[in-house]
Amino acid sequence: MAEPINYAPGVTLSMSVSDMDRGIAWYEDVLGFKLLYRMDHLGWCELESSVKDVNVGLSVTETPNPGGAVPTFGVADIEAAKAWLESRGVKIDGEVIQIEEMVRLLSFYDLDDNALMFFQMLEGND
Repeated sequence: MAEPINYAPGVTLSMSVSDMDRGIAWYEDVLGFKLLYRMDHLGWCELESSVKDVNVGLSVTETPNPGGAVPTFGVADIEAAKAWLESRGVKIDGEVIQIEEMVRLLSFYDLDDNALMFFQMLEGND
């Protein structure tokens, strides 16, 4: 049986937005968050909150899903975390996705089909 999940520091809450510029401006102006990076070709950016190791990611979608935040937890080894989930019969949304030179991602669901995600930073990006 797989080992329990070895969490890494950090939580990113992923939120869908209809307009990246407007979303960034709102989180900066209203909540005082700081833009960490922006990847327009992926429709994604990440902002740093004032809470240690807690970020908010904004994902551009045609129809944002209000209240659809996806808790995204950092793990030390995403393959081991996936094996642990599989050993527990957890519904997993496809394979591990890798954004080159940055991060690996795995989406999965709780018993009520609430989406969650694990991320593993690639070496040199943590």
